[in-house]
Amino acid sequence: MITQSFELVTEIDNYASIHLTRKWHGIDELDIEVNRHIRGANELLRGRIVIVGSALHKAFLIRHREIALDENGKQSENWRIRALGLKSLMAQLLTIPPAGFSQDSVKTNAETALKHYVDVNAINPIDTSRALGNIVIAPNLGRGPIVEWQSRNKNLADELEAISKLTGIGWNIWVDYDNKTCVFDVAEGRDLRSTQTENPPVIFAPHFNSILSMEYVESDVNYRSFAVVAGAGEGADRRIVTVGGGSGWNRHEVFIDARDIQEEDDDGIPIPEAQVIAKLTERGHQKLAEYQAEQYLTSQILTKSPFIYERDYDLGDIVTIRNEDWGIAMDSRITEITESYSKEGVELSATFGFARPTFEDIYRQDFAEINTELRK
Repeated sequence: MITQSFELVTEIDNYASIHLTRKWHGIDELDIEVNRHIRGANELLRGRIVIVGSALHKAFLIRHREIALDENGKQSENWRIRALGLKSLMAQLLTIPPAGFSQDSVKTNAETALKHYVDVNAINPIDTSRALGNIVIAPNLGRGPIVEWQSRNKNLADELEAISKLTGIGWNIWVDYDNKTCVFDVAEGRDLRSTQTENPPVIFAPHFNSILSMEYVESDVNYRSFAVVAGAGEGADRRIVTVGGGSGWNRHEVFIDARDIQEEDDDGIPIPEAQVIAKLTERGHQKLAEYQAEQYLTSQILTKSPFIYERDYDLGDIVTIRNEDWGIAMDSRITEITESYSKEGVELSATFGFARPTFEDIYRQDFAEINTELRK
């Protein structure tokens, strides 16, 4: 554990349990339970940085702690610590457009887009009081597909997550202890599918003795195939474009409010119609990507499987998952990995593809759509 000034505070190895979840697209989570009488437990303070083992890419900022006492006395006095990955620093800021512009717009590769929004909002903002400090951006290698993005007064972490999900590029903030700083960078993940020949393939399947249990869900409850995208204007004068397709029982329609895509630039000069239509069409494709037919697959991975975690496979890699008895075979990215440590040993579980949304996820998505209009 270290301070925000990168001073070593203490090491704790006598804990009741540790559960950490690494996320390719979103913000990592860490939960620790430790008796308050253990040496160093009193140093688990809000604002301290917890590094799991010697893995500097598994660094968490303590955000919450609580304790209770029951009839069992001292042995029940356990601190429950909740920490979030250093990525959570991005959730403290909004995306502020440049002076004189209504939107901060980019059309570039995913890595450049992600690093742009971090740079102008968290590292080198116009208002220097917004700069987080002690964070640098790794050199830009221009990775990932081209993305066209506009942002205004959105939560920075939410925007980074949305770009990450759209493009498949992961992001993280890790500790550079030697240089006393934190580093923002992105990653692509390896292709470990059974059909490729460049890397040794990784196949998670019961008959391969690589998984202990698995849960699979497929659903089209939230699926949408056709979007009506509404831009600027009112009533019959409002610009409308449509994206997608489908017919009959296979057509699922959704309305997208894209009023923030303007018909004029910030100097009042009309934007060419073709550019406006292209932006509305791109917005429609982005939103439809959020409404795809869903597959959720989670699995508890055998720690003594043929594949070694963080060597043969890791967060962000694309692997093959099979269950012949269920008739399931899919290639998917590992988007979350949970590591659990207790007296019983170590357990690993993984999420393949997008995680099944919680009520909070659904609420945040709906609230974000409402806020698009409120923030204009």
